[in-house]
Amino acid sequence: MTNKNSKQNPGTFTAYTIIILAFLLLPNLVQGQSQWPQIVASKDSTPISYEVYGTGEPTLVFVHGWSCDSRYWQKQVEPFSKDHKIIIVDLAGHGHSGMTRETYSMKAFGEDIQSVIEATGDVNIILIGHSMGGAVIAEAARLMPQKVKGLIGVDTYENIEYPLSKEGYNMMISPFESDFEPATRQFVQQMLLPAKDTALQNWIIADMAAAPPTIAISAMKEVLSQSITGETASIFDEINAPVYVVKGDLWPVDFEANRRHMHSFEAVEIENADHFLMLNRSEEFNAELKKAIQTITKNK
Repeated sequence: MTNKNSKQNPGTFTAYTIIILAFLLLPNLVQGQSQWPQIVASKDSTPISYEVYGTGEPTLVFVHGWSCDSRYWQKQVEPFSKDHKIIIVDLAGHGHSGMTRETYSMKAFGEDIQSVIEATGDVNIILIGHSMGGAVIAEAARLMPQKVKGLIGVDTYENIEYPLSKEGYNMMISPFESDFEPATRQFVQQMLLPAKDTALQNWIIADMAAAPPTIAISAMKEVLSQSITGETASIFDEINAPVYVVKGDLWPVDFEANRRHMHSFEAVEIENADHFLMLNRSEEFNAELKKAIQTITKNK
């Protein structure tokens, strides 16, 4: 039997102290961290995965682009969750979300975002969408006009009036239908600039090329079709919220075309940055994104 009056082993005391301190600090360490992805049913019952971090308004909702998922926002989670509640979403057919749809339309993706917001109960939101995610957040803003205070596009909205022809549409889709993986690799490579971090570039290319072809081709057809019908532009006629863009300088912006339809439109370009600037130029991107959020918040 241990003598109660004997001195405690210093090593044991240190171990106990560390354990106690860990429990005391645990709430602060995990504050703002989503322990597991959460699931909500979209309007068509497709399970949608999302993660929530941090606290503070406005809530920032990050929406990935074509054949990507919520991991593409990995360099925004920690800095922005310090001052905001942030939500990162896997659209249907991407990441951890369900894959049972026949058609992956921008409207259905917008309903994915709406279902997540209804589940979280947020009412003061800024939507942030990369690439195809720009079309998705426009649909979500149309569905939630009272909740969405602003939209921030990430390397998107260069010219929402771009007049895509049916012939141009077919030329773009055909390589993916013929042989999806090499077509995707070539497509993604064209959106990247030479960089020191070749491992990151290789990951982006390989990851997007591994997307389910049926889902990816359906989503591409749907978003390109909006440029044929003019819906890419006309949807903004129904959105009474400011639009900002943070982008690379691969493609020019047609300010006049965009402002014919948007409540207000501003864009900032990061010099020598490519389509995936939130990953490979994250510090500069995060600084510009913060400015855009502050401008929307100040003017709302």
